[in-house]
Amino acid sequence: MMGQTGWEFTDDRGQLAAAARRPSRVVAYVQAGATLVDHGVVCAGVFGSLHDGAELDRAKAGALTGDTTAYLGAGGTLDVERLLRGAPDLVVAVSYGGGQVYGLDPGVAKQLEEHVPVVVLDVGQTHELAGIRARFDDLARSLGATVDPEGVRLLGAAEQRLHAVGARPGAAEVLALSSAGAEQVHLARPGAWPELRALTACGVSLVEPPAEGGVNWSTVGWAEASALRPEIVLADVRSNAGPLDGQFARGARVVAWNPEAPCSARAHADFLTEVADALEGASAV
Repeated sequence: MMGQTGWEFTDDRGQLAAAARRPSRVVAYVQAGATLVDHGVVCAGVFGSLHDGAELDRAKAGALTGDTTAYLGAGGTLDVERLLRGAPDLVVAVSYGGGQVYGLDPGVAKQLEEHVPVVVLDVGQTHELAGIRARFDDLARSLGATVDPEGVRLLGAAEQRLHAVGARPGAAEVLALSSAGAEQVHLARPGAWPELRALTACGVSLVEPPAEGGVNWSTVGWAEASALRPEIVLADVRSNAGPLDGQFARGARVVAWNPEAPCSARAHADFLTEVADALEGASAV
């Protein structure tokens, strides 16, 4: 928001970022940058996480383009000096809880905060998808963006359609996963992911993986995953995810899933629409 002394925004750590005027050269974590671009806020640069490589992961980039936004590296290879040479006046990062900046070594995050205001928004499992989206809306408005009424309309229509499709008797079950290679696969726990909980809220039936494993994933062999007999699979398409097992993929409808999708109404509408399409296709067989 613009206050009497300039621009300011309180992030999800409860920390106030402030500047004499509204920031215009924003550098962001790629998910945050893709979200801001959906709001019409162009970022000067984006950086990846420890899972990313030397090139921008196009599956996570959304509408980001190299013509307007530089890719500054990922995680431990992030060139902080190069980032600062671009004279950014704001850095936008994300967190998965506890206020820790995701994708950056704590020392690097601290170094950035010594030179430029940093806003951290929490996208973790303790928040609902609508709440995460609202926080990015707030930040985008503070940076001069306006509400996207068409995006809001599309999201509302997608939610209504998914409610209708998911409520049909015998609707297909959905399993979300991330391939760990030829031998294993990470099965997502529906309750641990805001976008999967949003599907559940719309009436979609998601497969619950075995209890053993971590908070977000249960790691099993492909044979065990096949035994769950999902009719629809949400498959992680980020560059750090492996390919689907060929035999497993032949037994289900596969929908691309980006667990770090932009947090905008349009992006969420696209995701819900793709799931609704898959459900309708499965019921038509």
